[in-house]
This record gives sequence, C-alpha cells and structure tokens, in this order.
Amino acid sequence: MQERNSATMPQERNFIYEVSQVINSDLFLEQILEDVVKLTAQQTGSKICSMMLLDDHKQYLSIKATQSLSKEYKNKPPVKVTQSLSGRALIQKQPIQVLDVVADPAYQYPQVARAIGIRSLAAIPMYYQNTPIGVINCYTEDEHIFSPDELQKLSAVASLAALAISNVRLTGERDQAYQELETRKKVEKAKGIIMKRQNVTEDVAYRLLQKTSMDKRIGLGEVAEIVIVADGISAA
Repeated sequence: MQERNSATMPQERNFIYEVSQVINSDLFLEQILEDVVKLTAQQTGSKICSMMLLDDHKQYLSIKATQSLSKEYKNKPPVKVTQSLSGRALIQKQPIQVLDVVADPAYQYPQVARAIGIRSLAAIPMYYQNTPIGVINCYTEDEHIFSPDELQKLSAVASLAALAISNVRLTGERDQAYQELETRKKVEKAKGIIMKRQNVTEDVAYRLLQKTSMDKRIGLGEVAEIVIVADGISAA
C-alpha cells in the first residue's frame, strides 16, 4: 500500500488559493470545472479526478469534468445515486473512501477501473446551503488511504466548486426570469395593437400571435416584437 506525506500548510493554502482564482475567473463554467479537476489531480497525485453533477431530478450523477484522457472513463454512463459509491457520499453528506474499487462489489465499473489502472477512491460530496450539487472523485493508481488532511483539502475544493456552480445556475435562472418577463410585456403590447387595429378580443389577438408563431416556427416573443415594430413603422 502506497503512503504519501500530507502537504504542508503553505502548500495547502496555495492550492486552495489557486482553486479560488480559477473559480472567480471569467471563464465559462465548463472550463472552470475542468481547471479545478486538473489542479486537484496535480495537488493530490491522483491518476484521475472527476466531477459528477446531479441531474435535474436528483436521481443520477453524470461526469461533467475530468482531466482523464481515457475514453472508457469519460464515456461511463450516469450512475444512480442510490446504487453507487459516489451517490453514497452524497447521501451520507461526508467523504467516503474505498481502498480497491476493483474488488468492491458496490463499484459499478470494475472492468473500466481495471483497464485504466485505478485502485483507491475518495468521493467528496458537493453541497451548497444543504442543496446537493454533485461529487468530486479522486482515484489513485495504487492502493492509498486518504489522510484527514487530504480529505479536508478535497472538501474545501468541493465547497468552492459547489458555490461556483450554484452561482452560475442562479444567474441563469435570473436571466431566464427576466427574459420571460420581457416576453410577456411584448406579448401584452402586441395583443393591444392587434385588438385595436383588427377590432378583436384579447383571446382572439393572442390566438393570432400563437398561430403566427407556430406557422413561422419562431418564438412568441419574436412575433410580438415584429408586430410592435410594424406598428411603429406604420404610425411614423
């Protein structure tokens, strides 16, 4: 069994600082996650480090980032939370480790582990304000017991990554809500224009907008904007 010395405190602080810099960068989320797993693999000496995120129904975990070049590993299907080692870490809300994934019956892809040469696993749950986000998995080439310091370091990375993912999702939800509000405003204005020009009811005006949207295969907001622009031109 391979043993490794824990990193010194200055090294640990530098590592967490580097991860923080990556997460606070202007990169897209996908690139941020890729950079985080690369830094984590380098710092921990892991052969493979990956980040798995929960699906919208919180039933499955899928690999979203890894520094591994192995197609066998990258192409692993999603794993069910209730039937996987990674899911176990998420359910228990604490890191778990496995000395030999090839020999552990709970590991779903021993043939992949055997083919690419990985043995020990540390699975670190990612939570943000009690909301499950996913799991960071670190695999070593030889059997290895992850020290408390190593697990603490990985947990810090998991917390930072969970925060970054949550912030991006929250921003996306806000942007979507704003776009939906703007679309509703345009539709209401377009309905008013149609009602006035064609002397029809609100329901009829809305159905005309819907029909045009379906016939032209464009969004309802786009149809509404065309009506508004056309009205402005005709009124000029």
